[in-house]
Amino acid sequence: MQPTITIPKHWDYPRFALNQRTKQGIILGLHYYPNGTELAEQFGAGWRYALMLRKNSDELFHFEENQIHPLTPSELVSQITAEIEFYQHQIAILQQQLNAITGGANND
Repeated sequence: MQPTITIPKHWDYPRFALNQRTKQGIILGLHYYPNGTELAEQFGAGWRYALMLRKNSDELFHFEENQIHPLTPSELVSQITAEIEFYQHQIAILQQQLNAITGGANND
């Protein structure tokens, strides 16, 4: 069963999704300041997003919805392709290490 997040009907729907890659980073969390609340009066109503700028970063940055810019399709393809190539290289290194330990018994 897939996890489900329900957004109240009187809230605006968020423009961005969890784990979405953007020009500002990867979206790890979001929260909503509904109209008529103290937080909305202080900071403005609407969605706020927590982003990690780099995959191995330990810092989160918070942005309003209008401060986030989606990646273009070509930027997204470039980012994902680079990540795939990185992991393929890591797999090749691990396979070499495994072959050195097993004497090549696990060749594919």
